[in-house]
Amino acid sequence: MGLKSVLCAKIEMKANKDVFHDVFTNKPHHVSTMSPLHVQGCELLEGVFGTVGSKICWTYTLEGEKKISKQVIEAIDHETKMLTLKEFEGDLVNKYDNFKATLHIETKYDIDLVSWTIEYERPNKNVPELVNLLDFIIGVTKAIDDHHVN
Repeated sequence: MGLKSVLCAKIEMKANKDVFHDVFTNKPHHVSTMSPLHVQGCELLEGVFGTVGSKICWTYTLEGEKKISKQVIEAIDHETKMLTLKEFEGDLVNKYDNFKATLHIETKYDIDLVSWTIEYERPNKNVPELVNLLDFIIGVTKAIDDHHVN
């Protein structure tokens, strides 16, 4: 049994929350054009973009290293603007177990927030927390927001 971890970030967005939810749910292959320094591509492996059970493969650069992440879309809720992705193959699952990322868009005090929650298990205390990945996700989020505002 690994050490369970949960990291969260909430980022204020200026762009329309519907647009942001649509990008990650239905058009993740567009993320690389909005945040090319972070994400180089998103390929559909199986299914249809925007449907539960579909599989996608991200290629990205984290701390100067090329990485891949193969994920299955585990849940989508268009009403609450929520998307959950579970990694089944790639660089993260080589070190961490049960990696899952949830995107949720919420409004608090008339401010739209992109909320990211990443959950995973570390095999032992010597394996670092994924704070660098959370920083990366924040960077991607800000780049997408800037792309839609500018």
